[in-house]
Amino acid sequence: MPSPVSSVDPRTGALTEAVVMESTAADVNGAVESAVRAAAGLEALGSHGRAALLDTLAEALENQREALVDVADRETALGAARLNGELARTTYQLRFIADVLRDGRYTGAVIDHAQDTAMGPQPDLRRMLIPLGPVAVFAASNFPFAFSMPGGDVASALAAGCPVIVKAHPSHPATSEAVFSILSRAAAAADAPAGLLTRVHGMVAGQQLVAHPDVKAVAFTGSTRGGRALFDLATGRSEPIPFFGELGSLNPLAVTPAAAAERAAQIGEAWVESFTLGVGQFCTKPGLALVPAGADGDALRDAAVKKTRAVAPAWMLNQGIHDAYQSGVAHLVHVPGAIAHVAGDVRGTEGFAAGAALIEVSTADLAAHTAPLLDECFGPVGIIARYASEDDLLETLRRLDGSLTATVHLAQDETTLPRHLIRIAAERAGRIVVNGFPTGVAVNWAQHHGGPWPSSTNSQHTSVGALSVQRFLRPVAYQNVPDAFLPPELQDANPLELPRRVDGEY
Repeated sequence: MPSPVSSVDPRTGALTEAVVMESTAADVNGAVESAVRAAAGLEALGSHGRAALLDTLAEALENQREALVDVADRETALGAARLNGELARTTYQLRFIADVLRDGRYTGAVIDHAQDTAMGPQPDLRRMLIPLGPVAVFAASNFPFAFSMPGGDVASALAAGCPVIVKAHPSHPATSEAVFSILSRAAAAADAPAGLLTRVHGMVAGQQLVAHPDVKAVAFTGSTRGGRALFDLATGRSEPIPFFGELGSLNPLAVTPAAAAERAAQIGEAWVESFTLGVGQFCTKPGLALVPAGADGDALRDAAVKKTRAVAPAWMLNQGIHDAYQSGVAHLVHVPGAIAHVAGDVRGTEGFAAGAALIEVSTADLAAHTAPLLDECFGPVGIIARYASEDDLLETLRRLDGSLTATVHLAQDETTLPRHLIRIAAERAGRIVVNGFPTGVAVNWAQHHGGPWPSSTNSQHTSVGALSVQRFLRPVAYQNVPDAFLPPELQDANPLELPRRVDGEY
């Protein structure tokens, strides 16, 4: 029998309401069947019609801002200021993806007319990207708006012309239901195809969703363990499907000796602000700082220790994340050679509250005790690893697993060491930050939010920015197809006025 999915208040740990029942196999099948029926109508809207739909969804969310922030705060304890900012990001993201559709370049439309070449006659060939089909989106625990029911995965899949089935996250089921209701009503009022957005609840339902033969792609944001299990399920099907997973990420931050000499306290304090932001529950949290041995590195560490001690306990998202954080810090504290500067008791006073922690090790310790030092610990803990030389720093960075981001702090006019660091960082991460901090992911044309394993399952694709739409598209070439039977994007008259490459030229 299905169990109730309940809403829990992280501030107290108390259950506040049973929101909905876990989805059954019949529920999952019905949701996917609705998505299948909606696919043709969603694609028929065309890029401009889908852009208008995304604008409509953004407006509907904004009109219910106060109510949405209220319910999300009760379920996540993230606070009204953070949630208002996240909702603003979410509606901006919807409108930005709408602009990507109107621009038209996302289609990748290319036309090569029949012609004689040095290789002989070539046929008329035209290529563009078309929708994959229904997409399963797994909502994230830490972003109830921006990476959940109304988030970037949903926006980019709908933009591509793919109906979406969201597997709601158990950390915020009431928020998910409220958002789903708002988006469904807005889509219906806009005469969008019924079933273009559906949802399911429960872990088993999520597994059934990935295994369903009519689901053609999966987007996931969450833990390495959970993501890997679903990735294996998606690729192990009789018809394997793409799995776009954002998983665990350490996000190293390297400080050159010259940078430490120039502004040790400033870097140390700002690093703590970054790794404790949102109670350390950001996928881009810079969890490992590579800092030089010696007096300048000591000054940076001392500033970080003082700043960490001033961080007040705050509520984590749910019991599981809270307990995993406590366990993770306990393992870090007992690593041979580790110095726990701030980790006497990271328990809070009530509910799922937790305090910040700071652990110091050497780069030799990193090499000797890869686990747990190089495993992501979701929460407000940072590790300072002291390196003995520039070569030690470069070799340590080279040994790290893939991350979403890598950060380099350098001094003014410094050139040689930063050049080596940035080159190595580009091999290990999807976004390189210089003299800044990676928490915060801009939504724009240039963004890449992904990286080598284990930060994501496909480092060639991004879950944020203009190119996020292309995850849910596949190329099709049309050879000698009469103009009347071609998609409008490839017709000679170019009725949509798209930018296209024709016979080699834009």
